[in-house]
Amino acid sequence: MSQQIDKSQIRDASTVIVLRDRSTAPRILMGQRGAKAVFMPNKFVFPGGAVDQGDHAVPLATPVADPNATRLDDDSPPGLAPALAAAAIRELFEETGQVLGTPGDWHAPPPDWHSFAATGHLPHAAPLQFVFRALTPPGRPRRFDARFFLIDADDLASDPDDFTAASDELSHLQWIALDAVRSFDMPFITEVVLSEIAARVHDPAPPASVPYFKNNEEESLFLRLRGIELRE
Repeated sequence: MSQQIDKSQIRDASTVIVLRDRSTAPRILMGQRGAKAVFMPNKFVFPGGAVDQGDHAVPLATPVADPNATRLDDDSPPGLAPALAAAAIRELFEETGQVLGTPGDWHAPPPDWHSFAATGHLPHAAPLQFVFRALTPPGRPRRFDARFFLIDADDLASDPDDFTAASDELSHLQWIALDAVRSFDMPFITEVVLSEIAARVHDPAPPASVPYFKNNEEESLFLRLRGIELRE
């Protein structure tokens, strides 16, 4: 999993929201973090985590589609989008056992990707829809610049009810009805993201602009990423 680094460093991260039964009874995949977790203990969250070094070298079977790719580049280091997509797919697999991939063979996968490669799939980034970005406020034990991706469960190459390949990072993995999810103990930012998802559940197109909740040392800003430049 993720390497140990300076705790004060902000790490790029990816989070995946998997939506099921969009047109009938929408549900999302969530799990509970452990009581001893340094970051957000006991909270129900979406699968996700920090970008690892190996994610920068992973061969994507399909790239992130526009306009998602250009919006990922807003206020970000050039060329980071493929690694963010790879991290999203890897974390989804590690924490839930779900495979977002297409059949294919690997040549010397990075260590963190051995288990994914063993499924016989290459990472499939085309379904990833960039829908939200949030920078953890100062003063937290971990700080992440997290990009949230939305996918449909129909894009998974795995059985959405099979969590046997999941690690133990998240417990109580389950599909939660979108209209019942607020009864769970969640981080504030997760509730904000859920509001965005609820407003878009019946619209499969990428959003016209991506909300960016940017907390830095000076102030908190709520911006919109439009794929050209960063605008308030």
